[in-house]
Amino acid sequence: MEEITIKKINDYLWEIPKTGGMRVPGRVYADESMLKTIRSDRALEQVVNVAHLPGIQKFSIAMPDIHWGYGFPIGGVAAFDAEEGVISPGGVGYDINCGVRLMSTALEEDDVRPKLKDLVDELFNRVPCGVGRSGEIKLSRSDYLGIIDKGAGWAIERGMGDSQDLDTIEDNGSFGGGDVEVVSHKAFERGREQIGTLGSGNHFLEIDVVDEIMDSVVADAFGLFRGQVCVQIHSGSRGFGHQICTDYIKTMMSYMKREGIRLPDDQLACAYIKSEEAKRYLSAFATAANFAWTNRQILMHLAIETFCKVFRSTPDKLQTRLVYDVSHNIVKFEEHEIEGVKKRVCVHRKGATRALPREHPLVPEAYRDVGQPVLIPGDMGRASFVLVGTEDALRDSFGSCCHGAGRMLSRRKALKSTTGRDIVDELRKKGIVVRARGRRTLREEMPEAYKFVGDVCDVVHNAGLARKVARLRPMGVIKG
Repeated sequence: MEEITIKKINDYLWEIPKTGGMRVPGRVYADESMLKTIRSDRALEQVVNVAHLPGIQKFSIAMPDIHWGYGFPIGGVAAFDAEEGVISPGGVGYDINCGVRLMSTALEEDDVRPKLKDLVDELFNRVPCGVGRSGEIKLSRSDYLGIIDKGAGWAIERGMGDSQDLDTIEDNGSFGGGDVEVVSHKAFERGREQIGTLGSGNHFLEIDVVDEIMDSVVADAFGLFRGQVCVQIHSGSRGFGHQICTDYIKTMMSYMKREGIRLPDDQLACAYIKSEEAKRYLSAFATAANFAWTNRQILMHLAIETFCKVFRSTPDKLQTRLVYDVSHNIVKFEEHEIEGVKKRVCVHRKGATRALPREHPLVPEAYRDVGQPVLIPGDMGRASFVLVGTEDALRDSFGSCCHGAGRMLSRRKALKSTTGRDIVDELRKKGIVVRARGRRTLREEMPEAYKFVGDVCDVVHNAGLARKVARLRPMGVIKG
């Protein structure tokens, strides 16, 4: 493909003009320096390719954490007409409903620092992590049915959390319409022993301290204060969701061939929303979304149990509380304004999150007066951010924001650049205790493999997609 023309709209937004078979322009949120890094990847080509999909509305959008993905770029957002548009599994991603939850505590850094190593070691022993690691819960068919029907509520009914947790999970931790009949036996087998497990790669459980408050009013509403110890959990639907995506990409490829749909990249495999193939995918997607919410609910429960053991306390005394659970890799039917008219659209967010403003009906009642929490984790050596959604995001990006820092180096390049380095020792010198199943993971996930999340959050803050509320600094990290 020829070099892509891109025009500056303002310091934080760029546009790829509509050319050839593009149905809409592309839009990229980035500053000038970040755009140079983005150009070195083929992700902009994917932004252009997504703009070819039938029924796409307004723009093919890329967030500042954009990098190369399967079909759609990671950090990509696209909305499709709910009647005449398409569903694309590659626009959701393999790890369906991968997401992040933030749990706050009453503990402060001085309380935790003396016991930090013991706490990290105990979490590492308690929380199953790493490739292929199984959890303590072995799912029966009736268990699967319960998870598919209730999502996080299934775990709460079994004593793993409080019913109030559901009030601060996106969609209350449950996605309707799941159907076991459209999920393959292989998917069920892959997920059977993976509920309550962290996984590998960029998934993590992290102990953080709130080291800066940027918006005290919103921080108060979220229950955050300077010096407070919190926990972030990043995981998804594990092998269960991965297999569902794999299965339905094959289904969509066959559908496109049969229907004569031609696109610039076969990885954009899709089906019209009204088709039986799309309906089956959405039902299978719902089962994986609920699996992921259940998974993060159980992981938080394991983290709370560990904190209670190490500090010889109780959840009530530690004041453990779910601040929010936000979804990445998701597809949802929503109403958005298109050319001045409210329209029902199917929004694909791949490596992107909702960023809804105050008084929006989909914002939890607890935060309706300030807006939806937006959680943007960074790398394990520097920082993460809590932001809040805005009206501008609703107007400009279908109520969406970035989901993380975004990779700068491939895993292969990260391994090459860390030859002879001791990442554990480097982090220890920064006051960060890290445990992982393998040194390879730590090398692949080294901080410099990612863009600096502060720069990424500056872009979305200055572009008006989300406002910065608080910065978190890592103290302890569990990786697969």
